[in-house]
Amino acid sequence: MSSKRDYYEVLGVPKNASEEEIKKAYRKLAMKHHPDRNQGDSAKTAEEKFKEAKEAYEMLTDAQKRSAYDQFGHAGVDPNMRGPGGAGAEGFGGFAEAFGDIFGDMFGQQRGRAGAGAGGRQVFRGSDLSYAMEITLEEAARGKDAQIRIPSWEACDTCHGSGAKPGTQPKTCTTCNGQGAVQMRQGFFSVQQTCPTCRGTGKIIPEPCTACHGQGKIKKQKTLEVKIPAGIDDGMRIRSVGNGEPGSNGGPPGDLYIEMRIKKHDIFERDGGDLHCTVPVSFITAALGGEIEVPTLSGKAAIDIPEGTQAGKQFRLRGKGIKGVRESYPGDLYCHIAVETPVKLTEHQRKLLRELEDSLRKGGGKHSPSGDSWTDRLKKFFSA
Repeated sequence: MSSKRDYYEVLGVPKNASEEEIKKAYRKLAMKHHPDRNQGDSAKTAEEKFKEAKEAYEMLTDAQKRSAYDQFGHAGVDPNMRGPGGAGAEGFGGFAEAFGDIFGDMFGQQRGRAGAGAGGRQVFRGSDLSYAMEITLEEAARGKDAQIRIPSWEACDTCHGSGAKPGTQPKTCTTCNGQGAVQMRQGFFSVQQTCPTCRGTGKIIPEPCTACHGQGKIKKQKTLEVKIPAGIDDGMRIRSVGNGEPGSNGGPPGDLYIEMRIKKHDIFERDGGDLHCTVPVSFITAALGGEIEVPTLSGKAAIDIPEGTQAGKQFRLRGKGIKGVRESYPGDLYCHIAVETPVKLTEHQRKLLRELEDSLRKGGGKHSPSGDSWTDRLKKFFSA
């Protein structure tokens, strides 16, 4: 294919699709286009579509890659990246992976298997965790070191991690002989599934520890140091490897994803690396001109307001925005002028304004830059 299609378009799912919806769409496409099911003239086209769907599935089910793709499209991910299976993943192994949970539904196989541990027991990777952190715009621009408290699991002090009541010992599961898995046959299929008796541990605990209820671990809280890089934006995530939920049977832990939530600022609105703010100016200053002070994240700056400045006029201060985490230069600050109309006037002030208005009218249209064009448009509208 000459150019890559949008991954969501390939799978036929919306951009806010859940992981389960993505998997379901991929299974359907993989079943339809798998090379083993397409022969003859259509084989090559089917193989290309299968590979395209598989790449989309792998990108969108990886939380980190999906986040990068949502922000930067195909440029944010490496299209040549391959997992440990390499090119072999394109064969039947990739097909079996796509339908792993279907086979699990048929034969009771548990998902999340990471491999085999000591003694042949199945080990499972722990689940990823998500943590939302709220920071200010200033903290996002400059970066900061922060501490967060997250749940963690520690070995039970009572049973020392065995899960068995003190004075007792776990016993080898007689159903799987300590392997943690059993073989089941269904027609031509021979499927290895998690042992239903010990649930993959290979051990049975006759008398569970009362402190941890046989889990061998206790849930506690731990403090984690987080370094927030300068320029991070709302919705971006920081990955903390190994700080997710612990794995089972010695499996690796999951990861922790810290998602940034930037508080609404009183003055600035952020657009990527640029900042925008509304600056109120009196109609006297707008008419006569003058210098005004405007805020920036690094202090104050001065703007020269030319005579006759109109409401909505925009002034650009180069380099006064935010330098994004992937940018080489900071963005700009855009100041939008809002001409203020005076309120709560005294009678004397009202009189002065009326005298000014009379004087301006006598001067004709030269005092009103848009007045004549507006009058002409009204005449054309009502005469039509």
